[in-house]
Amino acid sequence: MKRQLGMSSLALVLLLLVIGTLILTGLNQQLDAFARIVSSERRSILQHAMTQSALEWGRNQLWPTVPDIQCRQALQGRVCLKVLGDNRVLLIAGSSELLLWRGGAILEGRVVFSPHGWSDFCPLKEAALCQLP
Repeated sequence: MKRQLGMSSLALVLLLLVIGTLILTGLNQQLDAFARIVSSERRSILQHAMTQSALEWGRNQLWPTVPDIQCRQALQGRVCLKVLGDNRVLLIAGSSELLLWRGGAILEGRVVFSPHGWSDFCPLKEAALCQLP
């Protein structure tokens, strides 16, 4: 009988070991999934911050009113100014696949941007005008 009690104890220990291994494997898979989500979110936030920084850099540049399309390379991305009809301008900043816009106008021969900030959607009806050249 003592032999059977020893075997059942060993079987119970092995069962607990298997269950613990399964639980730890599941937790590791969850941790990997969360790490991928956090990494993706971090890249997205960093890309948005860099594009917003490029847009602000472009806003502080002195832009001539001609030609109609002008582009400059910032450290954070590419910035272009498009002169539209009716003395309106559109500043476009992009890095990778993210684009941000800021509207403005030509007043007294100078480019002046709207004080209302940037936009994360195309402010024009024609989406083709909102792309970087």
